[in-house]
Amino acid sequence: MKKENIIGKVRRVNGPVVMGEVITSCNMLDTAQVGEEHLIGEIVKIEDAIITIQVYEDTTLIRPDDPIYGIGMPLSVELGPGLLGNIFDGIQRPLEDIQKIHQFFIKRGTQLPALDRKKKWSFAPLVKKGENVKPGTVLGTVQETKIITHRIILPSPLQGKIKDIKKGEFTVEETIARVETETGTEEISMLQKWPIRKPRPVRDRVPATAPLITGQRVIDTLFPVAKGGCCAVPGGFGTGKTLVQQQLAKWSNADIIVYIGCGERGNEMTDVLLSFPELKDPASDLPLMNRTILIANTSNMPVAAREASIYTGITIAEYYRDMGYDVAVMADSTSRWAEALRELSGRMEEMPAEEGFPPYLATRLAEFYERAGKMNTLSGQNGSVTIIGAVSPPGGDFSEPVTQHTKRFIRTFWALDRHLANERHYPAISWIDSYSEYLDTIGKWWDENIDPQWSLFRSQIMELLQKEVRLQQVIKLVGADALPDSQKFIVESCRMFKNAFLQQNAFDQIDMYSTVKRQLFMLKIIVRFYQHGAELLKRGFTLLQIKELDVYKKILRMKFNYSNDELDKYETLLQQVERMLS
Repeated sequence: MKKENIIGKVRRVNGPVVMGEVITSCNMLDTAQVGEEHLIGEIVKIEDAIITIQVYEDTTLIRPDDPIYGIGMPLSVELGPGLLGNIFDGIQRPLEDIQKIHQFFIKRGTQLPALDRKKKWSFAPLVKKGENVKPGTVLGTVQETKIITHRIILPSPLQGKIKDIKKGEFTVEETIARVETETGTEEISMLQKWPIRKPRPVRDRVPATAPLITGQRVIDTLFPVAKGGCCAVPGGFGTGKTLVQQQLAKWSNADIIVYIGCGERGNEMTDVLLSFPELKDPASDLPLMNRTILIANTSNMPVAAREASIYTGITIAEYYRDMGYDVAVMADSTSRWAEALRELSGRMEEMPAEEGFPPYLATRLAEFYERAGKMNTLSGQNGSVTIIGAVSPPGGDFSEPVTQHTKRFIRTFWALDRHLANERHYPAISWIDSYSEYLDTIGKWWDENIDPQWSLFRSQIMELLQKEVRLQQVIKLVGADALPDSQKFIVESCRMFKNAFLQQNAFDQIDMYSTVKRQLFMLKIIVRFYQHGAELLKRGFTLLQIKELDVYKKILRMKFNYSNDELDKYETLLQQVERMLS
């Protein structure tokens, strides 16, 4: 870190907001350190000779005339080998290293480098002496974990000619190459720094056409999200927002997972910290932490740091995207981040908007979600950042500002239903209120790579679910016995679909994850069972006779009895369904 200079003196302290008198010049969004303990903060307002700093630590005992230090650069993150498998706080301090020094609490003003300065990494160059390089050029590789190869890219805006490049083992601070530029010679190490509020540059944005496969049937089949897409998961207390995000972090086919625990309860983040190191990556059968970065900023940590944690996570995600990886960012939850904005805005005496949130809430949400996308990076490879943001509306009221503004910037909406959660139906994603706007592009991937009839079967089951909603309203008025067998069968088929397909047991070794081919078989079996059953009713069969068929009981138990590797058994079950009419 650069040497600190005194840039001002404290004049007023209002919680995490500190106002100071400027002594020397400074810039907006520069990092500032307050008091003799050097509490970390950011300059968010400059008015005449007064600066306003939002401090990311507890400001107790900060007094007027305490010094304010500046380092002359924005709040930035350290980028390089060693990020994966680590746990950071909201301003990228490594929690495991802090625990070794301070045990259970983070001492105020603690400043530790995010990356290990002593560990040596084996660097293999990919460019030669005399070769012209430009921003984004991959200089070489480091095997960061057994799963992920870390590509060392030339930071923007450097460009020029390689003067020399080394091969061997180096720390992140040691020089691995020297580049001759128009202004002189630049020494390149594996360590980069990047301002968290500035999106990393790319060549252009490309269409997101492939789905993020999660292994959760209600998501992949009914409401898919694209790699490079944006998704919101709103729900009231206890509906399973964290559960959904943890399942996606465990099972999604993204190359890298960045999990941001932003303002949620400490016990939820503790569960993540304890369970993730024990989990195996389904693709490689190696520890899941080999491709995961955790950022913990729980509700008992300083509220101002919640805002920084969101930007810290997305900047790290962009860094791996620029290497050509698909990154999934789990933000849990953006509502707590918005509440931090509200508190800071109130303490800065800004004019409040709806429900006390600052008038720039929508702008901040847009700035965050627009950093998602599938990009053609400066290295010439395609990479993506997918954002899945949990929203915690008070009382489950989706009309509140954070949920409504979020819906403007996302294209997939997984609405969590309290009634489903109370019935222990997980994932508690409502098939009535949820939607995905990626179906047109993702549907082509399914049709081309899995089955040409995927879109047809999906639309048929969605139509059936809509009919069942209307029939449930009739049942509430006149009772189920008043319906004819044909309508009762619609209700029964939808009940089968909910129990045998949509409901998924995260603790069952067979049911916790479904491959896309298994999902297609299960969907096809249920749709064809309904179609053939409807024909049998027309021929004079009763609903009771259909429910007594052996194939009916097999369908209800198939998610527990047949694993992802037993597709032949699903094929056999489908053939039995097809023989129903014979």
